[in-house]
Amino acid sequence: MSELPLLAAAHRILYDANCGFCRWSLGWVLRCDGARRLRPVALQEAEAEWLLAGMSESERMAAWHLVDPGGSVHSAGRAVPPLLALLLPGAMPAGLARRLQGPIDRAYGWVAGNRGALGQRLRHQALARADELIAARRLQRPPRKRGQPPIR
Repeated sequence: MSELPLLAAAHRILYDANCGFCRWSLGWVLRCDGARRLRPVALQEAEAEWLLAGMSESERMAAWHLVDPGGSVHSAGRAVPPLLALLLPGAMPAGLARRLQGPIDRAYGWVAGNRGALGQRLRHQALARADELIAARRLQRPPRKRGQPPIR
């Protein structure tokens, strides 16, 4: 079985490791990242503080962030177009997201404001699967397939 390497110059996707909904959402994003261009970094880590050096802790923790290999930071709803450009090659998805930035920002604001309640509705298995995907990507190994025993 061939394994796609995680690129050293990967885009970093920063998330709140204490938020179940955030981890579950990141799990879905990582499932869509077949090219393995994204490396998850918890906002609680020193690397996140370094990557987001110009932000206060409250700004860092208020949203998810996408940091490209050159160090450019995209946060909250503004990170959706560049994320779509990575996940769905071609101009259409990212271009559409840029044209719909206002509604995307409002939707993101609502989700971010309700992430605690949304996270409480998640099934344990869904969150466990997301956590496993995140851990596998952080350790640069392929996630297990359904039915395989957990990675130890």
